[in-house]
Amino acid sequence: MTHAPENTTLGGLRATGHQLKPLRQEIRDNLLAKLAAGEDPWPGLHGFDDTVVPQLERALIAGHDVVLLGERGQGKTRLLRSLAGLLDEWSPVIAGSELGEHPYEPVGPASRRRAEELGDDLPVTWRHRDERYAEKLATPDTSVADLIGDVDPMKVAEGRHLGDPETIHFGLIPRSHRGIVAINELPDLAERIQVAMLNVMEERDIQIRGYVLRLPLDVLVVASANPEDYTNRGRIITPLKDRFGAEIRTHYPTELDDELAVIRQEAHLVAEVPDHLLETLARFTRNLRRSGSVDQRSGVSARFAIAGAETIAAAALHRATRQGEERPVARVVDLETAVDVLGGKIEFESGEEGREHEVLTHLLRTATAETVRHHLRGIDLALLVEAIEEGRMVTTGAQVSARDFLAGLPVLGESELYDEVCDRLGATDDGTRAAAIELALEGLYLARRIGKESDGAETVYG
Repeated sequence: MTHAPENTTLGGLRATGHQLKPLRQEIRDNLLAKLAAGEDPWPGLHGFDDTVVPQLERALIAGHDVVLLGERGQGKTRLLRSLAGLLDEWSPVIAGSELGEHPYEPVGPASRRRAEELGDDLPVTWRHRDERYAEKLATPDTSVADLIGDVDPMKVAEGRHLGDPETIHFGLIPRSHRGIVAINELPDLAERIQVAMLNVMEERDIQIRGYVLRLPLDVLVVASANPEDYTNRGRIITPLKDRFGAEIRTHYPTELDDELAVIRQEAHLVAEVPDHLLETLARFTRNLRRSGSVDQRSGVSARFAIAGAETIAAAALHRATRQGEERPVARVVDLETAVDVLGGKIEFESGEEGREHEVLTHLLRTATAETVRHHLRGIDLALLVEAIEEGRMVTTGAQVSARDFLAGLPVLGESELYDEVCDRLGATDDGTRAAAIELALEGLYLARRIGKESDGAETVYG
C-alpha cells in the first residue's frame, strides 16, 4: 500500500489538478484499465471466468447496482469484497465530515457551511479504498436507523432544536457516500426496512422521519441472497428487486481443478495433506452436489471440502504428536474423521432420515475410487494382492504411525511396484509413501480384490 498524498487543504488539492469523478465512473475507469492491462480484477475467485465475472463486469461498466443470487458457499461475499479493489487507492474527503464527502462536493449541512466559511482552507484528509467499502449482514432485527438513520437524542439534548437536520445520526448507507455498501442475505431484512431503501436505490437520496432532507448520495449498493430465502425466511420485495440494475446467479465450480484451487486457497492446514487426498475431498463434495439423497436447494458449500481438509490435517497432526512422528502427513484412514464431523453441514432429503452416515460413507468411497483410477490407472497391483491372498495382513489406523504401517507391508519393499506407486503420487518420505500405499490398498478394497475390517481404532486389509 502506498502512502496517502500530502495535500491537507482544499486549495492544495485544487493546485494539483485533482479531478472529481462520480463513483460509478471511477469504478468503470479502473475496471477497464485493469482489463486493458491484462490484470485480474477478481483475485482468489475460481470457476467464474466464463459465467459470473463477465456478467458482473458488464453490470459495473453500465453503472448498475447488483444483487448476487446463489446457494451458500459459492463465493458471493468474496466477490462483493473484491469490488473494493476497483476504487482509487486514496480518495480525498473533508476532514471530520460524517459522510466522507469529497471536498469539491459537500452534501451535508455542516460540511456545506464549513466549505463556505473556510474556502480554500477547508481541511482535507485521505481515505484508503478499504475504508470506502462497508458491509452489513442483514438480520431480522436490523432497523431503518441502522441503514438510513434517525434522530439522535443526544444532539437534541445538546441544545439543537428538533427540526434541525444536524440532529440526524446517519446510518450505514449515507455513511458509505462515495463508496460501496454491501448487504449480505438481503431477504432477511424485514419488508418495511427494504421499503426504506427504495429512495436510496432510485432517487439517490434519503428520507428520515418527517425531515425534508435531500442528500445526493453517490453510493453503489450491492447485495447477496440465497434463492431459497424467498420461500424460507423472507423475500426481496418486488420494487426493490426492480431497482437493482443486474441480478446475477452464482454457482459452484464446474471443473474439478477449480474446486481444488478453492480448497488449497482457503484451507488452513496444520499438517501436510497430499494432493490425492485433497482431490478425493473435492470429488466427494461434487458427488454430494449430484446426489438425490441431498437437498440440492440448500446446496453443498465449498466450506464443506475446506473444513474436511482442515479436519484430516488435524487428525494427522494428532497422530504424529502421539506417535512421535517428525512430519505429520494425512492418509486415507483420516478421511473417515471428516465424515464423522461434517455431516451437520449437509441438508438431506426427508426420506433419508437415519441413513445420513451411510450416504456420506458411500459417496466418499465413490470419490476415493475415482481418485485411485485417476492416479493409479495402469499399475499392476497383482503382487500386493497375491501377498495378501497368501495370508499376509496390513494394519493401519488413526494412531498407526507411517513407519509402523510401512514396516508391515508384504513384499513391496523389494519390488518395483512400491516405487511406481510412490512415483505416481509424488511420495518422497515415510509419511507421503504411507499415504500413497494406503490409497492403493483402499483402491484394491473398493475394487473387491482384497478385504478390509475396521473396529474404529485399527483397520486391517487382508
